[in-house]
Order: sequence, then structure tokens, then C-alpha cells
Amino acid sequence: MIYEISFVLVHGDPFALSSRSGIIVIAGKCTNLDLLVALIVSLAVLSLVMAGGFGIAMRSGNGGWADTVWTFGVGIAAVIAVVIAAGLQMGPRHWLVALLAGLWSLRLGSYLFFRTRGKSEDARYADLRREWGEAHPKRLFLFLQAQAVAALPLVGAILLAANRPGPLDLFDVAGAALLVAGVVGAGVSDYQLARFKADPANKGRICDVGLWSLSRHPNYFFEFLSWCAWPVIAFDPLGYPLGLLACAAPALMYYLLVHVSGVPPLEAHMARSRPDAFADYQARVPVFFPKLSAIIPGDGRRVGGVQ
Repeated sequence: MIYEISFVLVHGDPFALSSRSGIIVIAGKCTNLDLLVALIVSLAVLSLVMAGGFGIAMRSGNGGWADTVWTFGVGIAAVIAVVIAAGLQMGPRHWLVALLAGLWSLRLGSYLFFRTRGKSEDARYADLRREWGEAHPKRLFLFLQAQAVAALPLVGAILLAANRPGPLDLFDVAGAALLVAGVVGAGVSDYQLARFKADPANKGRICDVGLWSLSRHPNYFFEFLSWCAWPVIAFDPLGYPLGLLACAAPALMYYLLVHVSGVPPLEAHMARSRPDAFADYQARVPVFFPKLSAIIPGDGRRVGGVQ
């Protein structure tokens, strides 16, 4: 007997079940209005979460806590949005996407939590504190609320991926593999950097080992890779053209990481604190996308340019 699940209206009852010729029909459908409501709720959640992040940052004197709060907030808002849009019709793809979003949020949020706890303020937020002076509290609050708004397309991409119609397929497998690869790669990057910093012999040096010999910001690259998962899972241009909008997530993440809040302030700080070492690092290692030629056997060079 063949069982098919489809979303239709049965005798005017949106949640009715009917069985005809071995076919089960489950009523109900996620509409564009459902998606809009889910996004509005997620924006409210993000705004409240970042208001809490502002309070924690001000109370602790460490703006770096905002990154931890933002990461957990995006994960929470995404899962809430998926549940709201799905209603009583949580299917395999909804569960898969919620699980993947939770995995990303838990890994990165936990790392940021332990990196921030008991440490001095992140260099980026310390620079903003000095730059903004007496206006720092007001401008930090607005800055964090802007981060809440900027997270909306990211949550939207997750929501679009979760609501692609049809059974699980190879696009789900490929998307899940991308996200897991991104999470693992970012975790390895963070671990290598932490080990490098923990060695007293490396004081004053710039980490250029492991993945950091292939990209100056491998953690950012793998973060970007994680967000490429959502347009892959949402991909069905003929049957689900709305899913193409999920491409906004990796595009936005790339722009923010490479041109706004990631690479520019961090590299400006490195150039000020270790100008000679950083200039040498810049000359050898690309800024974002890994230098694949460095890992191709037989090219006569050692990884990272170290002989």
C-alpha cells in the first residue's frame, strides 16, 4: 500500500484526515501569512534578546557578551519561527532544520560563552567604547537592536528551508552536510587558535598554523559555509521559487563578516598591535577563502609558506 502525505482541504476542515484507495491526505498548509507571522514573532524575540544582551554588556562592562546572546537568540528565534509556521504539521524537514539550527547555535554560542567569561572586553567592542565616549550606552543599544534586525533575513532563510514542500531528498542531505562541515570547520579553527594562544612561546605572534595557514579568518569562512546550507535545503526553483530568497542568508553573512563587523575591525586591531607580523601574514595568506593551492601535493611548498 502506498501512503502519500499532501496538504489539501478536506470537506472544509483544514485538519481532517481522509483515506481513499490507500492514500492518506493530511490537510493544512503553511501560507505566506504564516511565514510573515513567524517572522514578526521572531523579530520581537530577537529584539527582546538583544535588549537583554545590552543589559548584560553594560552590567559586566564587556560588550563581547552581545555576540554570545545574539548567537543563542538567532537559534531560539529560528526554532520558534519554524514551529509557528508549521503549526500542527511539523514534518521531517521542519525537524531536520530545527535540529541543524540548534546545532549551529549551541556550538557557536557555547564557544563564545567560554571565550568571553572571565576575559577582558573583545577588542572590537573596546574600540567602540572608546570611539563613542559618553554616547556609548545609547549607541550600543541601537547597535545591538540593529543586529536583531540584521538577523531577520538569517531566520527567514531557515524558515524558508524548513517549509519547502515535499519529502526529504538529496538537497536536504547536501544542506545538512554543508552545515555540519561548517560547524566542524569553525570548531576546529577556534580550537587551533585557542591552543596557539595558550602557548607562552607564541605571545605576540599571529596564529598561522593549521587552518589559519590557509585563510586569515577560517572561522569566518566556515561560518559562512554553514549559512550556505539553507538555500540548498530550500532549493526547488520550479516548485518552490520562494525558496530562492534563502540565498540572502549566506550573501548577508558574507557581507557582514568580510566588509562590516568581522574582518575590518579585527584586522585593523591586528595591524595596530602587530604591524610587521600582520603585514607578513597578509602577504602569505588570503583574507577569507582558503588558499587551496597550499594543500595540493607536489607544488613544492609547505602549508602557510613556512619552510
